[in-house]
Amino acid sequence: MPAHITLLFPFMDPRQITPELLARAGAALGKVRAFAFRLRRVGRFSATAYLQPEPADSFAEMTAALVRAFPLFPPYGGEHAGVIPHLTVAHGDASEAQAAAAALEARLEASGPVQAQCNSAALIGNASGRWEEIHRFTLPLDDAPARR
Repeated sequence: MPAHITLLFPFMDPRQITPELLARAGAALGKVRAFAFRLRRVGRFSATAYLQPEPADSFAEMTAALVRAFPLFPPYGGEHAGVIPHLTVAHGDASEAQAAAAALEARLEASGPVQAQCNSAALIGNASGRWEEIHRFTLPLDDAPARR
C-alpha cells in the first residue's frame, strides 16, 4: 500500500459501492477545502511508527464528516476512543517500529519537514488481494465555493 493517511477504516465491501454512495461520500468530503500540511514529527503506537500531519484538524474533520455520512462504519471498528490522524510508516513488530521511528527522526533532522498538499481523498479497497484505488474525491480549492 502506498503511503497514506487513513480517514475511515474498515469500510464496506467494494462490491456494495454504488454511484449514490460515492455521491454521499463526495458530499461529505467536499465540505473540507484542499489544505497544506507538513510532516515533521514521528509518533508511535505500540507496534507502529508514523508521521504526524500538522495541522491534523482537516484530516480529523474529513473523518468526522465520513462518520456522519456512514455511521455504521466507525473508525477502526470503534476499537479506539478517538482518532489520531497519522501516516503509517512501519507496522507489525514493536522493535521494527522503534527502529523505523529512529531512522525517520534522523532523516527529518537532516532534511527538515516534508511539506505536502491534500487536494483529494481516495477510496481504496483490496477485494482483489491488492490495494487499488476505487474512486478519487477532489477537495474544493480555497477560491472555489464549498460543495454542500
